[in-house]
Amino acid sequence: MIVHDMVIVGGGLTGLMAAVQAPPGADVAIISKVYPTRSHSGAAQGGFNAAIGEDDSVEDHLFDTVKGGDYLGDQDAIEVLCSEGPDVIRQLEQMGVPWSRTPDGRPAQRALGGAGFPRACYAADISGHVVLHTLYERALAAGVRIYPEWRLVELLVEDGALAGLLVYDLATGRLEVVRCRVALLATGGYGRIFRKTTNAHANTGDGTAIAYRAGAVLSDMEFVQFHPTTLYGTNILISEAARGEGGYLFNADGERFMARYAPQKMELAPRDVVSRSIFQEIKEGRGLGDGYVNLDLTHLGADKITRQLPQVNELALLYAAVDPTQTPIPIEPAQHYSMGGIRVNLDCETNIPGLLAAGETANVSVHGANRLGGNSLLETVVFGRRAGKHLVKAADRPSPPPRSSLELALARWQAIFCTGKPPQPGDDSTSAIRDAMSRTMTDKVGVFRTGEELREAVEEIAALRRRYRALRVPPGEHPFNYELIEHLELGCLLELSEVTAGAAYRRTESRGAHYRMDYPRRDDANWLHHTLVRRGGDGPVYEAGPVSITRFQPQKRGY
Repeated sequence: MIVHDMVIVGGGLTGLMAAVQAPPGADVAIISKVYPTRSHSGAAQGGFNAAIGEDDSVEDHLFDTVKGGDYLGDQDAIEVLCSEGPDVIRQLEQMGVPWSRTPDGRPAQRALGGAGFPRACYAADISGHVVLHTLYERALAAGVRIYPEWRLVELLVEDGALAGLLVYDLATGRLEVVRCRVALLATGGYGRIFRKTTNAHANTGDGTAIAYRAGAVLSDMEFVQFHPTTLYGTNILISEAARGEGGYLFNADGERFMARYAPQKMELAPRDVVSRSIFQEIKEGRGLGDGYVNLDLTHLGADKITRQLPQVNELALLYAAVDPTQTPIPIEPAQHYSMGGIRVNLDCETNIPGLLAAGETANVSVHGANRLGGNSLLETVVFGRRAGKHLVKAADRPSPPPRSSLELALARWQAIFCTGKPPQPGDDSTSAIRDAMSRTMTDKVGVFRTGEELREAVEEIAALRRRYRALRVPPGEHPFNYELIEHLELGCLLELSEVTAGAAYRRTESRGAHYRMDYPRRDDANWLHHTLVRRGGDGPVYEAGPVSITRFQPQKRGY
C-alpha cells in the first residue's frame, strides 16, 4: 500500500499547476497514465486568454465568454476564470514561460474565435508545450512524487467519502492501493469516443467515467466541441492561431463563405458557428474533393507563417504534403473538446467528500454550451491553481480506510479475466466494439443531430455495452499489458458515449455546440438549465440543474 496526503491523477497542465501550489515539504504525488511531458496538454497551440491588453477588460472577457457559451455557462465561475486570468499569466511568466513578445517586451496577444479583443497570450503556436514543460520542471524542483504509466482503475469510496485509489502499474503489471486524504482528478477529455478527433490516444475519459461509477454527478455531457480546422483525413489539429493570424476559409467556388454565416467575425466566429458553416458548405455541394474546404495562409507570407505558425507549417508539410506558404491547407471539422464533465463547485469539489476535479475532466461550467478558443488553457491554470490550494486546505481531512470498497473493487477486477478457454480468433473483440462505437458517435452524435439518429445511437451504444460485458482478458501479471489497458479504456469510452448520446437526445433545442436539426432554435423557457446525470441501477438518471446568471441576461447570439 502506498500512502500520500494529496494525490493528483493526471500530469497535464491542470495536474501540474495544482501540484506546484503545495508548500515545500508537502506530501503530494501525481499519478499519470503517460509521462507528464507527453500529456495531451502539450498539443495545445493557440494561447491562454487573459484581459491584459490596454483596451481590453475583465468585463469584456466575461461577456464574450458568457455569449460564446450561449448563456449556459455559470457566470460566477466565468467571473473567477476571467478575473484571475491576468494574475495567472503573470505568475507563469515569473515561472519562466517564454511568451512571444511585442516589440516593447510585453507578452504578445492574438485574436481567437469569439473574442472582442486580441486576448490570447501565446508562445508561437506551441503554447501548451512550453507551459507544460515549465510546470513539469517546477514540479520536479518541488520534489513532487510522480508515478508515470500508472492507470486509475477505481476510486475507493467508503460511506460516500473518498478512501483511496486502486491503480494499475503498467511497467510491473501489478495493482496498487493508494491511500490519501484528498485526491484531484485532472485526467483530461474523452474525445476518443469519436472516430474523427484531434484528441490524443490517451484521451479516453478514465477519470470522468470512474468518478461517475463511484457516484459523482456529471454535467452537460451533450455539449461537444468540434474544431473547424483539422487536417482532412488525419484530423490533426490546425490551430485557431492560423485564423487568428489572418487565415481565410474558401469553398470550392473560391468564396470566403463565412461572410454568409458570421459577417462581422468571419473566420473568427466561435468554433460551433464555423464548424456548422463548413459542414453546410459541404452539404450544399460547395466542398472540395470528398468533403473539405481550404484554409489559406499564403497571403500572410512565408516569414510570418514560419515565425508565428511554425507548428502549423510543419504539420501541413509532414501530414498533408502541403506547403502552406504556397498552397491552401485542406481542412475539415473534427471533435476537439468536451464541455461536459464531473460537476464541481468553485473550489473544484465534487459531490464525493475528499474528491476534487479540474480541467477538461470537470464541469465548473465556464464554457457553457460552447468553449471559446483560449479559454480552456486558461481554465487549466486558473482552476488548477484553485484546486491545488484547496487540496492543501483539505489535506488534514480524516480518510476512512478502504475496506468493503476495496473488496468489491478487487472482485470486479478479477471478473475482467477469463477463467476457462482463452479468446479464440473470430470471437468478439475490444477493437471491433470500439470501432463500432466511434462510428456510431461520429455519424449520429456529430455537428448536426436529429432525434431519430440520437435515438439510434443510444440503442446502438447500449447493445455495444452488452457485448463489452461478455468480453474477457487472458489472466496473468504481464508488464505493459496493452490488451488489458485497451479493455479498461473501452469500458470508460462506452460509459461516456452512453451519457453523451442520451443527454443529446434528451435536450430538444439547439444551443452552442449542440445543434438539433429537428429543434433548430434555442429554447430558454424549457432548456436554460444544466443537464445533470447520475449513474442509476438501470442506466443514466438525468435531471435539470440551475444556471448561475449574475450579470448578463440571455439575449440573441449573433456574430
